Amino acid sequence: MVTLLVCNSHQARRAIEKATKRTLKNKLNTGKKKSRIVTELKCTKTTLRVKEYFFGHIDSDEWGIYTLVLNKPRVNANLRTRVGRQKLYNFLSRLLIEKLPLGTVTQNVELVVDSCKDRAERSDFKQYLCNHLQAMLPLNTAFHIAHQQSTDAPGLQAVDLFCWGMFRKHESGDTAWYDVFRSKVKYEDVYLP
Repeated sequence: MVTLLVCNSHQARRAIEKATKRTLKNKLNTGKKKSRIVTELKCTKTTLRVKEYFFGHIDSDEWGIYTLVLNKPRVNANLRTRVGRQKLYNFLSRLLIEKLPLGTVTQNVELVVDSCKDRAERSDFKQYLCNHLQAMLPLNTAFHIAHQQSTDAPGLQAVDLFCWGMFRKHESGDTAWYDVFRSKVKYEDVYLP
């Protein structure tokens, strides 16, 4: 599954980051005794009530969620190897980004990606996307990819929460969290249905 959290303005990005930090502070790091400080919102370790609190504190409507779900049983064996998975991830990322309304962009585009890949994989990912997507952007619009640790990027933590809701919906039919943010889903499809 590939999920994008698209912020259409700097204000929207700041609203997502602020909601993430506020949730950590007010819901997960409360009380006087701080024997353990939670530094990251993680989907599996966050209750539905905390996720609802997070969602309720996003003070912006200028954002949306785009997701592409991979039907793994239909993936060819050659794409199940380490190199194959990398190529498939790059391909699915490009397919999903192509669903964005990039032709109307008026400022530079920044894609923040969890830095779980090694240096060579990050370079390959960046080169692949830049080669395919530069033509989609208006002239004089830069496309930049930043690889960050999720502990340092509140936006990545937010994506993790939304991605978990998508996963639970498609994997087990559990839509409790998905139903909370359903109105923000701009694109959702299954690849290899």
